[in-house]
Amino acid sequence: MTNTALRKNGARPALASVPQVLSRDSGQSLVEQIVRSVQARIDDRLLRSGTRMPSIRQFADLHGVSRFTVVEAYDRLVAQGFLESRRGSGFYVRERSSMTAATDRQAADSKPQQIDVVWLVRNMFRQYPAEKMPGSGLLPNSWLDGELVANGLRAISRQNQNLLLGYGNPQGFLPLRQQLQLKLAEMEIAAAPGQFVTTSGVTHALDLIARHFTQPGDTIFVDDPAWFLMFGSFATLGAKVVGIPRLPDGPDIAKLAELAAVHKPKLFVINSVLHNPTSTSLSAAKAFQVLKIAEQHGFTIVEDDIYCDMHPGSAIQPATRIAALDQLNRVIYLGGFSKTLAANLRVGFIATSEELAKQLSDRKMLSALTTTEIGERVVYKILSEGHYRKHVERLRGKLDHVRDKTVKQLERIGLNADLATPAGMFLWLDTGRDTNVLTEKAMEQDILLAPGSLFSPSQLPSTRMRVNIANMADPGVLRFLEREIRG
Repeated sequence: MTNTALRKNGARPALASVPQVLSRDSGQSLVEQIVRSVQARIDDRLLRSGTRMPSIRQFADLHGVSRFTVVEAYDRLVAQGFLESRRGSGFYVRERSSMTAATDRQAADSKPQQIDVVWLVRNMFRQYPAEKMPGSGLLPNSWLDGELVANGLRAISRQNQNLLLGYGNPQGFLPLRQQLQLKLAEMEIAAAPGQFVTTSGVTHALDLIARHFTQPGDTIFVDDPAWFLMFGSFATLGAKVVGIPRLPDGPDIAKLAELAAVHKPKLFVINSVLHNPTSTSLSAAKAFQVLKIAEQHGFTIVEDDIYCDMHPGSAIQPATRIAALDQLNRVIYLGGFSKTLAANLRVGFIATSEELAKQLSDRKMLSALTTTEIGERVVYKILSEGHYRKHVERLRGKLDHVRDKTVKQLERIGLNADLATPAGMFLWLDTGRDTNVLTEKAMEQDILLAPGSLFSPSQLPSTRMRVNIANMADPGVLRFLEREIRG
């Protein structure tokens, strides 16, 4: 049947709704990439029940793959209930059963008019090629050193196996905490090993702290914009989340003082260095002012410094930590290694007073017993043998290499990088249009963007968008943005 005939019968193959680019360097087989992409389109209702898929030959020719690859992908999709094969007619999107109706409704909710934090996080786990995920908060796997982590795993596997079979120390692997003491000392933060509690990443750390300090109805201050995942986490505890406007050198001090007097917050969660999503850093003057207001109104500062190792720490680009001014009296300091070593290596830490560290360790035991000591031993080995310092220097070099080029490319097509900084992995761009709508269109091209609305507790529409400069290697992403921005 010709394409004209197909159109007349309303059964045109879904050529425009299948992935336009397959990567042979993504770490996934071509079959897996095809299966995941078609599944995602069906879940997101971009491919509706009854839609005819391209023939095996059409798909193979369009994407430059073998027909055997397409056959295997289609067979898997049929086996998993996403497609059905009709003899003599081809492959069609299968009618979704009642068991999948809820999934379809959730997918429909992922449309940008209802875009939310869960939508972005869910799509970050879709395993698209990194270069098509400028909205991701992770560096590409190709930038990281998998061998460094693998060597650490091999080394601990050769140790006494009995050390790996039981529970670890509730406060965390002691040699790692001793190594963290040295790390913080370089930032002029004094902390003994007893002042640390290891966690399953910064997300876990924030949850422990929020549960310890707040009751339903209490207020938590956050930067606005800020890392979006904590908004929902705090809300589930019954806390009121209030945003403090973030300026290029830190929070709006006048607004912070005004809102602190009104809300009497229990916590203020802040990125001092390489703030997410703007990559700006706190000035020394602002750090002193924030600490003074915290003392005046009796709230605790939670300093999330997950991006600290991406900052060069030079005199040209100074980095002020509130914890260095306060020495962990009113400030709780958080860090981790998921951004620089591996997202799957969930090793974070809390540094605080010794008394509070014990209390948080007890809370950690009640909720999760201990964290996984195997990962903590791997991180300890990498830190203690000097490999980590060289690794993060290479990461900073790679970011420096792409930053200016990316900024120029984006500004050339009409995006405003007014907050571009000389360090970090993010740009906070002004697109001049609602980025929720832009995100919806990007998803149709298998491109993941991070709209500005998600980074504010208000969730109001925004013209801003966070871009990960490490994930801008695909020319198709720039072509898409240019087409949409220039119209």
